[in-house]
Amino acid sequence: MFWRLKCCHQLYRARSELPTVLAGSSWQGQLRKRDEFEARTRSYSSRRRVYHPCSSGAAGACRTVGDRVTVLTIDGGGIRGLIPGTVLAYLEAELQKIDGPEARLADYFDYIAGTSTGGLITAMLAAPGPGDDSGLPLFAAGDINPFYLEHGPRIFPQKWSSLASSWWGPKYDGAHLRDVVREVLGETRVGDTLTNVVIPTFDVKLLQPVIFSTYDARTTPLKNALLSDVCIGTSAAPTYFPAHYFQTQDGDGGKREYNLIDGGVAANNPTMVAMTMITEEEIIAKEKAAHFLLKTPEEDCGRFLVLSIGTGLTSDAGLYTAEACSRWGNLGWLRSKDRTPIIDIFMAASSDLVDIHVAVKFQLLRSERNYLRVQDNSALGGAAAAVDAATPENMRNLVAVGERVLEQPVSRVNVETGTYEEVKGEGSNAQALAVLARQLSEEKTARDKRRNTGLAGGSIGRR
Repeated sequence: MFWRLKCCHQLYRARSELPTVLAGSSWQGQLRKRDEFEARTRSYSSRRRVYHPCSSGAAGACRTVGDRVTVLTIDGGGIRGLIPGTVLAYLEAELQKIDGPEARLADYFDYIAGTSTGGLITAMLAAPGPGDDSGLPLFAAGDINPFYLEHGPRIFPQKWSSLASSWWGPKYDGAHLRDVVREVLGETRVGDTLTNVVIPTFDVKLLQPVIFSTYDARTTPLKNALLSDVCIGTSAAPTYFPAHYFQTQDGDGGKREYNLIDGGVAANNPTMVAMTMITEEEIIAKEKAAHFLLKTPEEDCGRFLVLSIGTGLTSDAGLYTAEACSRWGNLGWLRSKDRTPIIDIFMAASSDLVDIHVAVKFQLLRSERNYLRVQDNSALGGAAAAVDAATPENMRNLVAVGERVLEQPVSRVNVETGTYEEVKGEGSNAQALAVLARQLSEEKTARDKRRNTGLAGGSIGRR
């Protein structure tokens, strides 16, 4: 219920920030800005319809093929992005077995959300290819790991000077990360993506999260930032990379500045953020906030079909203890046993708490099978647990971890203990992803058929 109430607050805030409240402007200018805002909102809603049939109270409508909201989310984790990269390559290969070699994940997921390294993967999957009218994204899922294997060692150079410099500044200067992201993404903006993206960041000047999304970018020009700036910002992990500053401008000379660090400090697992943003869009699109908030869990009916991919559990048993932590000062929390405890802890806490929250929500909706969390359920140790160990040996090991994850049984978090437990009768993660691929293909086929025959209804349409 908290996330729904938060949606109301965001909706109220969004309405209170409509251009009509700009001080010093004429009433004619205020009306013009309101009309432009509402026109953009209507235009976007017509292209990507997020209103769901169950909002009208239609029994069982949410489980009709073609009516679900499909969501992919990817955790943060630095070089451990090789783990979700492996999982995503497998899923896309399964889709290609069904629908042919041109199948891409952006064709099947209404929303792709990612934090930190997950934000970079999100951009790779959703950004349009340069000068390509085919509608294919910049990267196929199978291209993610080769990108990390090529650029990881230069983004995280394994030099003694990097470790020494971390005591008085960021461990890495971030130069190669900035250069390669800008080169690859070019002038692509958040509003240009082939499907909806959601990328959390944190603004240190405002001391609050800033969520970038395709919807916001198309309705609020000052949030239509360069996708490269958003990726650099969401990857700026404290102690590892410098914070990222940039400005945006709108057509009327308005400006907004951003002072961003890694979105993982707020939402290392972006699943709940994505679901909140989708709900907010539904409310704005149909202006039925009161009716929506009064719906029971049964009426809410599992309209989401969610795949959430982690970057591995990093807490070896006994790695950190109360006895050890009680002796730490500032330096101890920043460096212990060649690790950065404060970063490990907030990343694990954010990811696990969101997973517990989402798992409970889907259980309440009686829709457990609509939520698949793919996470390595054996704690990573040594170099594999680090977010920046970009040695050839460790990167090969992380790819092997991703392959191991595919073989592991489907697991769900036990909300009492916080540990992952096997779900009997659901097979391996690879088998679950193959089932998901068939569901996604059926969903897309139903939507394409409905669009071609001119039938109304459904959830989010493709561009």
